[in-house]
Amino acid sequence: MRSGGNVLVDALAINGVDTVFCVPGESYLDVLDAFYDRRDRIRVVTCRQEGSATFMAEAHGKLSGRPGIAFVTRGPGATNASIGVHTAYQDSTPLLLFIGQVDREALGREAFQEIDFRAMFAPIAKAVIEIERAHRIPEIVSRAFALAMSGRPGPVVISLPEDVLTERIDVADAPAAPASQPGVSSDSLAQLAALLRGAQRPLALVGGSLWDAASCAQLQRFAEQNVLPVACAYRRQDLFDNRHPLYAGDASLGIVPALVQRFREADLILAVGTRLGDITTGGYAYLDVPRPHQRLVHVHPSGDELGRVYQPDLAINAGVRAFAAAACTLAEDASHRRAWAAGANSDYVADRAIARPVERVDLRAVVVDLSERLPKNAIVTVGAGNYTTWVHRYFQYTQFGTALGPTSGAMGYSVPAGIAAKLCRPERTVVSFAGDGCFLMTGQELATAVRYNVALIVLIVNNGMYGTIRMHQERNYPERISATDLTNPDFAALARAYGAFGERVATTAEFAPAFERASAFGGPAVLELEVDPAAITSRTSIEEIRSRSAARSTS
Repeated sequence: MRSGGNVLVDALAINGVDTVFCVPGESYLDVLDAFYDRRDRIRVVTCRQEGSATFMAEAHGKLSGRPGIAFVTRGPGATNASIGVHTAYQDSTPLLLFIGQVDREALGREAFQEIDFRAMFAPIAKAVIEIERAHRIPEIVSRAFALAMSGRPGPVVISLPEDVLTERIDVADAPAAPASQPGVSSDSLAQLAALLRGAQRPLALVGGSLWDAASCAQLQRFAEQNVLPVACAYRRQDLFDNRHPLYAGDASLGIVPALVQRFREADLILAVGTRLGDITTGGYAYLDVPRPHQRLVHVHPSGDELGRVYQPDLAINAGVRAFAAAACTLAEDASHRRAWAAGANSDYVADRAIARPVERVDLRAVVVDLSERLPKNAIVTVGAGNYTTWVHRYFQYTQFGTALGPTSGAMGYSVPAGIAAKLCRPERTVVSFAGDGCFLMTGQELATAVRYNVALIVLIVNNGMYGTIRMHQERNYPERISATDLTNPDFAALARAYGAFGERVATTAEFAPAFERASAFGGPAVLELEVDPAAITSRTSIEEIRSRSAARSTS
């Protein structure tokens, strides 16, 4: 006889879970007790806010390829946790969120902290399941793992009534859930080969989730054998070696302008794994909706995504690993495309070489220095904000599993993701970029980093404003600044108060030695970078935006 909580934790162990992220709550005390008995097998990371817990679980899911696991309590805990669920949904990341719930007898009465989780999470989760009978725990947990990893991966939310967890039952465990992704038919492969043979200016666009190092290597071989320039979708830059001569850049915020033109001039777009979302397609502008003027091959593990926005010439319902394994068998004489491919790479290289004069700390110099200094397997995390445009543009990823950023555009992601990355891959260097606004949304997780001695390095880009919104204000409401200025603490002193390393960097020359000191500290470290507020993105300044606005108003 076991309690429902013990049956649940046994199911997690059977499915290979070794780390869970949580904020404890009285609604799932029996689960916490069960974790105590399995503390040698499952590490429980206690976070300081539920949104951070789900961010950490989402980042862990990205890196491991298996569902990240988070536990939170009902009501306020669940509402806080929803930001990570939304990120996992938009990023197609496998994640399981377990939420404590009121006793079954009280359901529907709006008991203390009760929420109808089926209604609350329905739009942002692949499934929401409330376990109503304890003996079904093994079945439902196994199903949740399979759902999170099948088709288009994503989050599954499981509601746990408290009395279900404390009920004692005699039930058999279920085996580990298999992960299934559709394969590539020989007919689809033959059609792809024919389309490639007829293309003069093809462009591959890769994105999505559940890639691994082997499939990325197969993708590279496929590109080399067919002289195919490759661009990466928004925040998927680690899927293709950025220093490879076939790399064309990333379809992201701050995209290389010449790459936009390459999209429009291409006669074949091969989109693999990506949903072809609005940022990756420039607000659905690089390809015409619903029928692109380019030939389009769309490869995606979910049939629901094929034809959702764009009608492809060839739709291939396949997982990215299966596609990469099949596609790397294709090879043809494509020497006539060498100039096209070389030009795409030259555009990327030339754009990365552009430097703009700035005061204080030059973010371009910082990112280029890190790109050259860090080990190839170092993990770089970002949150949301204009500071990320420097990272997208100037950092070069050369290995799979080294880039973590929310395609959902969620602020506060970077620090929790960095903690999860270092816990998941302790042998690697982890650097987390965060804006001043971004950092203070989850910066309290420095306490978590100190508790678990997580040696990540956080770079806080301090320009005293919510920069992205300020940029839009300057464009649309010139010199009418409202609600975007920030008054910040001394971030370096704040870090030291937590027990972390903290140092302020006021000039570009100060960065390299400060980074060395932070690296040598051996625990969590924070460098506060004082950047020029006028440098609003990697491509423009506030003065230039105002000048363009003034020119429009007088024309």
